[in-house]
Order: sequence, then structure tokens, then C-alpha cells
Amino acid sequence: MVRTAQRSERGPRSSVWLEGKARRGGRGGGQPSGLDRERITEVTVRLLDAEGLDKFFMRRLAAELNVTAMSVYWYVDTKDDLLELALDAAFGEPALPDPAADEDWRDQLRALAREYRALLVRHSWLSPLVGRFLNIGPNALSFSEVIQRVVRKTGLPAHELTGAISAVFQFVYGNGTIEGHFLARVASTGLTPDEYHRHAMTEVTRSPDASEVIGESARIMEARGGDTVEEMMERDFAFALDLLVAGIEAMVARSRD
Repeated sequence: MVRTAQRSERGPRSSVWLEGKARRGGRGGGQPSGLDRERITEVTVRLLDAEGLDKFFMRRLAAELNVTAMSVYWYVDTKDDLLELALDAAFGEPALPDPAADEDWRDQLRALAREYRALLVRHSWLSPLVGRFLNIGPNALSFSEVIQRVVRKTGLPAHELTGAISAVFQFVYGNGTIEGHFLARVASTGLTPDEYHRHAMTEVTRSPDASEVIGESARIMEARGGDTVEEMMERDFAFALDLLVAGIEAMVARSRD
């Protein structure tokens, strides 16, 4: 309660990266031995992957580390601080292209989009945190910098760059979020994605209100091709990404005209 009162007196919390707390080690002398912030963050990511954001609590983390909850508070002030650290740790995973390399911007943009999609699918807890925090940790900033430099290579005017970034990466955010949540739900049933899809399509067509729409969706999916759920998702993602790249090319040509 004291911690909450002190925070409210100085205004809303901004970011762990702006409040002098994203340092190595704990708050000073006397912190528990055998722990460091990197290890705590690593275990946090592992728990979030295994149990989800809703089931993540400091006591559960402490039990996994085999320490008391107060021991964890030597290294972070709140659970939000720890979630923000975990968020940035995840953003250190994608393989980033070198914008200075002699490589076509289209290939580099596609590579970045695929890495971001894979990150969101791999860590289904990540997407809610992207909007909750400022996301200005070192890994997130590196990711953003590479995106900006690659999109600059397109030849778009400066005032259109943010729109292009939004079009591509907000699409990827939505696509990866939905895919990650879908796969998490499938895993909870014990079915494979293909089994779940067949079962869901069979069930929903029993509803008179849904059968016509679902039937049309099934015909569209059949025309699209793909024998498995993974193949269908991959084809949709690749085609949508091609549409966005083509849109950028068209806007570049229009700006030159």
C-alpha cells in the first residue's frame, strides 16, 4: 500500500526504462544471493509461455525460483515492471536484417514481418503487453530502428513512412495475435489444429443462421488451397503481405509521378 501511495503522488507510471529501475542487480546491498534480473526475467517468460498472462502472479514466480516473493521485489518494484522486462526480452528474439546490406527492401520487409508474426504466435501473452507499455526497452528500440530504416529504403516520402509501417506491422500484429490465440485454444483441447478445424466447421454448420455464411467461407477456403491449417494460414499471410508490398510500390510510383 505504501508503494502504491508513493507512486500516485508523483503521477502515473511511465516505464521501467525511464524510472532508473531497469538496471542490473537489485536495489542495493543485501539482495538475495543466487538471483539476478536476467534470470528472473527468463523464468517469467517461461511461465508466461506455459501458463498465460492471466495466471501469472509474483508468488507463482517466486515458487518457480524457489525463493520468497519478497526476494523478487529486491529486483523489481511491481509485477508490471517485470512484465515490461519480459516484453523487451521477447523482442530480443527476432533475427533482424541489416538495413545497410545490399538487399532488396521487399525481402527485408517480408523477413521482418515474418519474424514479428512468429514472435506473436510463439508468445501469445505478448500482444496485450505491446499496447499496455511504452515498449521502449533496448530490444524493442532496435527492432523499431531496423523497421524504420528498411521502410526508408522503399523510396516513400518521409511523411508517408509511418503510414506504411502501420499498414504492414499492424496487419502482422492482428494476424499474429489471432493465430497465437487460436493455437493456444487448440492446445487446450488436446486436438491438433486440423482436428479442431474439422470439428469446428462441422459444428457451426448445424446452426441454420450460420450455415450459409460458413458454407461460403468453406468454398472460399477451398479455392484458396492448402491441405492443412498451417498451410492455409501461411498462404493467407503471404498473399496479404504481397498485397501490402504491392501497395507500397504503387504509392512510391505515384509519389514520383
